[in-house]
Amino acid sequence: MPTATSPVAVVTGASRGVGRGIALALGAAGMTVYVTGRAPAQAGSKLYGQALDGSLEGTAAAIGAAGGRGIAVHCDHAEDAQVRALFARVAEECGRLDLLVNNAAFIHEQLIEPGPFWSKPLELVDILEVGLRSAYVASYYAAPLLLKAGRGLICFTSSFGAGCYMHGPAYGAQKAGVDKLAADMAIDFEGSGVAALSLWLGPQLTERTRLAGAQHGEQYQAFLAQAETPEFNGRVIHALLGDPELPSYSGQTLVTAEIAPRYGISEAAGRQPPSYREMLGAPRLQHPARVI
Repeated sequence: MPTATSPVAVVTGASRGVGRGIALALGAAGMTVYVTGRAPAQAGSKLYGQALDGSLEGTAAAIGAAGGRGIAVHCDHAEDAQVRALFARVAEECGRLDLLVNNAAFIHEQLIEPGPFWSKPLELVDILEVGLRSAYVASYYAAPLLLKAGRGLICFTSSFGAGCYMHGPAYGAQKAGVDKLAADMAIDFEGSGVAALSLWLGPQLTERTRLAGAQHGEQYQAFLAQAETPEFNGRVIHALLGDPELPSYSGQTLVTAEIAPRYGISEAAGRQPPSYREMLGAPRLQHPARVI
């Protein structure tokens, strides 16, 4: 069970899917995990007209059952005041923060449908508001707490869509954007003990992707057969947080499937998810120049 000195994490967008799985893995490692999501009246999410299961309170309860301490905080990451209040609460209740996982993002029901961007609803661009801008705002309010702890990590969940065409320009811009946030925040954090990383996750086994697989045929389902669980990625994030070499990785974009073996992390029965570097490309290397 977590103690008064247990590491403290905030995982945004954790009502379901990737955020929920990451939060559960952190809880299983004994962490205190604040999980965020919109209030129930706002939080409904659908795919192909079917409501997706999951609630913030359910995630918090599952964290407790896994051995951690889960704290549900209703927070609309489109509202800066609510984000500020979230981190004020963490400061008041814990006095520190060790890990921020920026995962909240607006996912439109038609995101993965074929067709050019102008044929889809304009609302797909909202992923740049809740997904890119919101990650900056959360990091802004988390930074003083991470610096107070003297060591910590800001982690962005990203994907191969940052480097190749995937789901259209808004999605790609959001993923490329968080990679750049990690690179530039790392420079600002230099020498502080706080690191910033972006992680390229492979296909994820979530309710959303299972529904999508049922709609998009054998090729999509073949990807899912080798997909990662969100908990797999949560274990990778926890391992990075505890790695003495973490400062040397700061600013990089890493592929979770490639670094998991370094920490002895695999899926059930030892299955190792593949990296899609050869098929979809490698993370972009930032130029070392600095204009101050």
